[in-house]
Amino acid sequence: MAETKKALVARLFAEHRGALQAFLYRRVRRGPDAAELAQEVYVRLLRVPDIGAIRDPGAYLYTVASNLARDHARRERHYGTVLDVDDPLVQEQLAELPGFAGQLDTEQRIKRLGEVLDQLPPKCHAAVVMQYWQGLSYEEIAQRLGVSTHMVKKYLSQAMVHCRRRMGRLR
Repeated sequence: MAETKKALVARLFAEHRGALQAFLYRRVRRGPDAAELAQEVYVRLLRVPDIGAIRDPGAYLYTVASNLARDHARRERHYGTVLDVDDPLVQEQLAELPGFAGQLDTEQRIKRLGEVLDQLPPKCHAAVVMQYWQGLSYEEIAQRLGVSTHMVKKYLSQAMVHCRRRMGRLR
């Protein structure tokens, strides 16, 4: 009898967890990121419609991991420097509204901010919404997104860098 999808993924997780995280760590050089990407590998395996069609699930696991690591590196290059959102200086800057040219009124800025936020990756966008619109803590956001609090902080700092760059172009 063929192994069920959940049983196969659980078996792969048990057999490859440490090696997969080490594989990802060598590519991303950050433990929390490697752990996050390893989780994503298993989530993606669960989404495969016909897992029985995969000839070598172990090799497929590392192919998915390699692709995720490559995507992660692209995002890191794209978003550039990560800000520490807990740093008091960063908090002070975030509390100040950037000075935009007088011709842009509040409605235009809000519309533009919505467009800029829509450019964010889904989890990053969700973290911003939960933090700034719903007022949730890092722990609550992490729990809802199924990620670590470190990743929540990283998502929020990526969003800040992205928004400051995009909104700054309006000057």
